[in-house]
Amino acid sequence: MIGEDFLEKYLKRMEVWHRFIEKEETIHAADAARAAGLELHRVTKNLISKTNEGEPILLIIPGDRKVRLKSAAKALGVRRVSLVSFEEAEEISGYPPGGTPSVGHKTKMRTVIDKSLLQHKTVYCGGGSRKRLLEIRTKDIIRLSNAIVAEISK
Repeated sequence: MIGEDFLEKYLKRMEVWHRFIEKEETIHAADAARAAGLELHRVTKNLISKTNEGEPILLIIPGDRKVRLKSAAKALGVRRVSLVSFEEAEEISGYPPGGTPSVGHKTKMRTVIDKSLLQHKTVYCGGGSRKRLLEIRTKDIIRLSNAIVAEISK
């Protein structure tokens, strides 16, 4: 696990505006939003996934929506995308589920961000641990990860 310090150093090195919000330990976006007093549609789910060829992928969607894997596969130009287990997600990203940020992972991954998140100047995502969230500009997520913008949630 690479953790909070790695994420903080990465954001400073990339000169990205950000702020961390401490909260009680949570795993799911709905619980994190409640714990931090935030609207759920501004807290992202960062879903570590794989293509049918085994390529690791990051899908970023609003916390109040469900991912559409077929739409994600289409956006990536692959046949199929599937979610991975919590254990595999942690191995790929370097962060525990519930603490996975939208940027700064152990493994470089192609990223797809849901188009609906672009309506927000900033969003909140995992902050490197289950006890904090990261507020970051949506445009910085796209820039840092060279993210594909597509409708991948319902």
